[in-house]
Amino acid sequence: MILKDKLLEKSREAFAAVLPIVTLVIILSLSVAPIPSGVMLSFFMGTLMLLGGMMLFSVGAEVAMQPMGEQIGARVTRSKNLTLILVLGFVLGLLITVSEPDLQVLARQVQTIPNMVLILSVGVGVGGFLVLALVRILYRIPIRLLLFGFYLLILGLTFLAPENFRAVAYDSGGVTTGPMTVPFIMAFGLGICAIRSDANAAEDSFGLVALCSIGPILAVLILSMVFRAEEADYTPVFVTNVKDSLELRVLFSNGFPEYLKEMLISILPITVFFFVFNYVMLKLNFELLSRIGLGILYTYVGLTIFMTGANYGFMPAGVYLGQMLGELSYRWIIIPTGVLIGYMVVKAEPAVYVLMRQVEDLTDGAITGRSLQLSMCVGVGVSVGLSMLRVMLRLNVLWFIIPGYVLALGMSFLCPKLFTAIAFDSGGVASGPMTAAFLLPMTMGFCTATGGDLAKDAFGVVALVAMTPLITIQGLGILYRIKSRHRTAARTESDLFADLPDDAIIEL
Repeated sequence: MILKDKLLEKSREAFAAVLPIVTLVIILSLSVAPIPSGVMLSFFMGTLMLLGGMMLFSVGAEVAMQPMGEQIGARVTRSKNLTLILVLGFVLGLLITVSEPDLQVLARQVQTIPNMVLILSVGVGVGGFLVLALVRILYRIPIRLLLFGFYLLILGLTFLAPENFRAVAYDSGGVTTGPMTVPFIMAFGLGICAIRSDANAAEDSFGLVALCSIGPILAVLILSMVFRAEEADYTPVFVTNVKDSLELRVLFSNGFPEYLKEMLISILPITVFFFVFNYVMLKLNFELLSRIGLGILYTYVGLTIFMTGANYGFMPAGVYLGQMLGELSYRWIIIPTGVLIGYMVVKAEPAVYVLMRQVEDLTDGAITGRSLQLSMCVGVGVSVGLSMLRVMLRLNVLWFIIPGYVLALGMSFLCPKLFTAIAFDSGGVASGPMTAAFLLPMTMGFCTATGGDLAKDAFGVVALVAMTPLITIQGLGILYRIKSRHRTAARTESDLFADLPDDAIIEL
């Protein structure tokens, strides 16, 4: 009965998340950017699959991925064996990153560097920074100091890397923290912090995703300098325009086994690791273990359905939409359109709801998931609008990245540290499979229609999507701090009046 209620709840969430963007695409298709009927048919089929996939994945993440992360995190911390904690942290970071489907998609698009070399390099980067994140939790190192230092290093290395690899390096930081990585790593940090009794333990559970997003950027920047490849070739998105429902069935039935296999490869390493770890150290009871196993199955099926729908339904629609808008005489319309789509697409990212729930749970509702989601939507909307402006004017991505990160790092010294950790976590969470499967193809379609260079102009949209929430959520934190001070001042003034006799108050 509980599982049935969860499925019903998640289905409502999924419907509310996907409906706005579907409505906008239909309106644009019927007005300024006509999309072929076959592509729209695929889009509608993809929408149905997205709804089912989001529902099953959300239940699976809550029932399996989060308990797995918490149990492993708490158990290794109780062992008080620092070497074990750090080694397991590195192995988990590597395994979960290699399993990330978004990273595999990005690696296939970069032709200059061998796929496995790129994937393993990024995995090592995430594993290393997950170890650093655990050290930060155990030794209570302020997160803003680490963020400030490493982002300064990234900005410095950016100017040494080949120009065509800069955008993909920043993009890799966003795609790495996707639907597989976020639920597990956030729960792992929560498990590490759970055995601490100090007041800041809950706050320190945030920031793992933020630090793990740094590793891929550094890895790709260094890798591009090692290979010294001046030209980065990217595989363009191939779009199939089906003629009828029979071709539609063939398209999706051929694509589904591909993602069935890919998601199995994605989820198998961490699943095997968990059950081996349980056999050696955890010793969970059969009921809990069965529940986690069922949750893993939900996660697997949900991700398979979601990725099939996103790549075979949403991706073609994104490409055509970008192309049609790029061919208009008033092509500037793609900027407000991008803002709207960016605002809406965040609500369809599965990992966003994982972050929202954890923030609400650990702050006892002081920071609502709704306010957090709204801040992310505004940030991503702005970033997509800027991306379209950048493609139109052929602007260098660094003109946006460098000022944006400098502003975000500066704001980290003005807002509460909890908001800083949540903000930098949200950057990785916002740039998930929907960004890779819809926003990036739309940008590539627009770039192609306007005669731009895919490597220099189209790539970088994921990087901007991962950057702007850092600013908007920290802005929310600064506003929260100002309001708290006003409330404190008003309470103090009220206390002063309470100590005065009635005749003195009347006189005043």
